[in-house]
Amino acid sequence: MSAKTYEVRTYGCQMNVHDSERLSGLLEDAGYVRAPEGTGEGEADVVVFNTCAVRENADNRLYGNLGRLAPMKARRPGMQIAVGGCLAQKDRDTIVKKAPWVDVVFGTHNIGKLPVLLERARVQEEAQVEIAESLEAFPSTLPTRRESAYAAWVSISVGCNNTCTFCIVPALRGKEKDRRPGDILAEVEALVAEGVSEITLLGQNVNAYGSDIGDREAFSKLLRACGNVEGLERVRFTSPHPRDFTDDVIAAMAETPNVMPQLHMPLQSGSDTVLKAMRRSYRQERYLGIIEKVRAAIPHAAISTDIIVGFPGETEEDFEQTLHVVREARFAQAFTFQYSKRPGTPAAEMDGQIPKEVVQARYERLVALQEEISWEENKKQVGRVLEVMVAEGEGRKDGATHRLSGRAPDNRLVHFSKPADEVRPGDVVTVEITYAAPHHLLAEGATLSVRRTRAGDAWEKRNAAPQQPAGVMLGLPSVGVPAPLPAQTGGCSAVG
Repeated sequence: MSAKTYEVRTYGCQMNVHDSERLSGLLEDAGYVRAPEGTGEGEADVVVFNTCAVRENADNRLYGNLGRLAPMKARRPGMQIAVGGCLAQKDRDTIVKKAPWVDVVFGTHNIGKLPVLLERARVQEEAQVEIAESLEAFPSTLPTRRESAYAAWVSISVGCNNTCTFCIVPALRGKEKDRRPGDILAEVEALVAEGVSEITLLGQNVNAYGSDIGDREAFSKLLRACGNVEGLERVRFTSPHPRDFTDDVIAAMAETPNVMPQLHMPLQSGSDTVLKAMRRSYRQERYLGIIEKVRAAIPHAAISTDIIVGFPGETEEDFEQTLHVVREARFAQAFTFQYSKRPGTPAAEMDGQIPKEVVQARYERLVALQEEISWEENKKQVGRVLEVMVAEGEGRKDGATHRLSGRAPDNRLVHFSKPADEVRPGDVVTVEITYAAPHHLLAEGATLSVRRTRAGDAWEKRNAAPQQPAGVMLGLPSVGVPAPLPAQTGGCSAVG
C-alpha cells in the first residue's frame, strides 16, 4: 500500500512559513509523503491550510478554497482536510459549522498535534477541533522539512507584547515567550552541521527578545554569539520594532562579521499623530534617529520598511509626514499597503475611515516616490564588487537570459552571467555590478570568482536523492530563502 500524500497551503507571515515547514516535517515523521509537483487540486490525501487572520477577506478566501474541495472530498473517501494558523485560532468552531467536511481544526499553539488529530478524526469519523490557549512547543523544536538546503529560519520567540491597534496577531499568538539562548544556539549549530550557511532569526518582535527572560541585552548577545558559530556565513533577523531597537543591537550588527548589513525596520507611518493612534510607541524623530545611527555604524546597510497608507484619521498633512520620512530615510525597499479593516482590531472601529479613492491616490504617490529612491540607491551599487550567495528560484528569467541569481550581503537581488564553472545554490560568487534597476542589480561581466561551499554540497546532496517536489505553496510571493518576505505589511506583527 503506497504512503498517503499531503499538501500544505500557507498564507501570511514568516512565522506561518516557519510553522508550515514544521507541519510538513510532522506529517513526514508520521509516514506521509509530499504530493508530487503538478498534483491536481484535491488529489492529495491530506490538505492542510495554514491560515492568516490579518486580511479583511481572509475568511472568505479560506471558505472559498474549502468550498472547492468539498465535492472532491465527497468523491474520495479517506481524504482529509485540516485548518490551522491564526484564522483557526480566531474562528475555532465556526470553521466546522461553515464547512462541516473539514476534519481537523488546530491553532497556533499546538501545531505538533496535527498527526494525532488527523488519526483521531479518521478513527472517530468526526471533526476534531483542538485549540490550545498557550504554546505547547516552540515550532523550531518540532520535526521539520526545510524548503532550503542552505538557508533556514530559527525561531527565537513567539507571541508579541505590543498592542498596535491595526494588528490582531498578539491576540492569536499570545504574549511573547522567549526560547533559551542555549537552545537557539544548539539549533543554529545543528543546522550549520547539516550544511546551512545562512540563518534568519525569527520573532513577532525579534529585538524584544530577552523581555521574557529578564535580559534587555539578550538580543545583541545572541547576535554576537552567532558570530562565534564556525561555518555560519550569514545571519539575518526579522522583524524588529523601533521601540526596542537599542544601541547595543546596532553595535552588535556592526561588530559581528557574519551579521549582514541589512535591516528591516517597520515605520508604518511618519506622522506622530497617526503613530499615536496606531499605538506605536515611537515617534518620527526617534525613528529617523535610529536610521541615522545605523547608517553611521554600517555605511553600506540596506534598510527596508513597512508602511500603511490611509489609516483611520490620516490627513493630507499626516501623509506628507510619511513622505518626508521616506525621503530622509532613503529605504532600499518599502512594503507599502493600503489600510483595510482587520476584523477584531480597535482600528476597525475607529472614526475617520478614509475613502478608498483617497487611499489609492496616496498609495500611488508613495509607491512612485519609493520607486525613484530605490532606483537611485541601487545605482550607487554600480561598480561595487560583491559576494553573492547563489539562490534557488530567485530569477524567473534566468533560463532565457543564461543568468543565475542570488543575494548580496545586504539582501539585494543580483542577477549575474552564468560562469564556466559549475555553480550550485548555496555557493558564493564574486561579481562586479554593472547595472541597476529599481528592484534588482545586474553583473553582466565575467564572474570574478566561484567559491564552492558546504551549503552547495548540502544542496547537491539533497537533489541527488529521490526527487522531492518543490516548496510549500505560499499565499504570497517570496524574495529569498529565507530572507525576509514581503509579508503581511502593516498587519501581522511578524513584520512589526
